[in-house]
Amino acid sequence: MTRRLIAILRGLDPARAVATATALLDAGITRIEVPLNSPDPLASIAAMVETLGDRGAFGAGTVLTPEEVETVAATGARFIVSPNADCDVIRATKSAGMGSYPGVFTPTESFAALQAGADALKIFPASVMGTGGLKAVRAVLPPAVEVYAVGGVEPGNFAEWRRAGAHGFGLGSSLFQPDWPIERVAEMARKSVVAYDALDVPS
Repeated sequence: MTRRLIAILRGLDPARAVATATALLDAGITRIEVPLNSPDPLASIAAMVETLGDRGAFGAGTVLTPEEVETVAATGARFIVSPNADCDVIRATKSAGMGSYPGVFTPTESFAALQAGADALKIFPASVMGTGGLKAVRAVLPPAVEVYAVGGVEPGNFAEWRRAGAHGFGLGSSLFQPDWPIERVAEMARKSVVAYDALDVPS
């Protein structure tokens, strides 16, 4: 089962990359993002791809330029996540054969991102938009467009965001913090999977 959950490992130490990713995969989270403002993120992504590439999809976050897309593609990553909707980044991502998940906040940004080729939309920061804002944006988007809520989302409010129209979730500080032991990350991943599996989520 491929769940629409993306683990955001901001601040990940490359020495812990494979062990952390293994814990997430074992719990059932198969999409893992390492933001580029982490310590040596390309090394972390490359290690996870090499060791665990047959078990999950690994990508980079906080990608801001087409040049960064190129460096990420060289690691074998499969997707790009950005905090903003930069059409040049989206087009470069698709040209490299990777999935594109740009950050959006308004209908204007959402439709521009889709026109540029985005595979799904990342509502960010979701906590600022709120579920009421997501409902309003969701109402004008094509029904087939996948929407991920990111920023202030955790297992306890999955159902609320799902009712507002989110298909999936990006999980950052509720799932991972650099100083947490692997066992705690694994526990939070299991809780996230249980909460997600309890939702009525389109296949």
